[in-house]
This record gives sequence, structure tokens and C-alpha cells, in this order.
Amino acid sequence: MYAVIKTGGKQYRVVAGEKLKIEQIPADIGSEIVLDQVLMVADGEAVTVGAPLIAGATVKATVIGQGRAKKVMIFKMRRRKHYRKTQGHRQNFTEIRIDQIAQ
Repeated sequence: MYAVIKTGGKQYRVVAGEKLKIEQIPADIGSEIVLDQVLMVADGEAVTVGAPLIAGATVKATVIGQGRAKKVMIFKMRRRKHYRKTQGHRQNFTEIRIDQIAQ
């Protein structure tokens, strides 16, 4: 059984027991969160697709940790103009473990 959820402006295909990193959610480590924006649920041959969301479907997850991703370097340059600009960015994330998919 798997589901497609939407959180942080992105869509994720999740399975129970899976760990994944999503956009930062303000939650404490060890707390349980409920993701209610479920777009699709598949259980074997039975596939339920929402329009756009499935009413009453939820995904329960536990927050494992909060962190920051590796640094992404942004480098801009204009040739022959002596223009160079270097910038770095680290995106915050929340690591979760999917516990249950409920329809």
C-alpha cells in the first residue's frame, strides 16, 4: 500500500515504514504529525484518486529530526565584464518516518 501526499509545495510517494526528508515543519522531535493532503492511495489493484484530494484520507508520521541540507553554491559570472558573484544556500528540512496510511 502506498500513497501520494502533498506537503511544502512538493508531492511525495510514501510507503509505511519509509523515512523521507520534507520541507521544514514546525514540530518537535518524536511528535506525531498528520498529513491530510492525500492525492492518491493505492492498495494492490484498488487505486483511489482524489479530485484533487481524497476526503478523509490521512497519513500519520513521526518526526525523526530537524536539519539542514548540504550547501548549494550559486555562482554567477558575466564574461569580459569582471563580474563574479558567489552565494551559498542551505535548505532546512524535517525528517519523518511514515507510520500509517489511512483511507
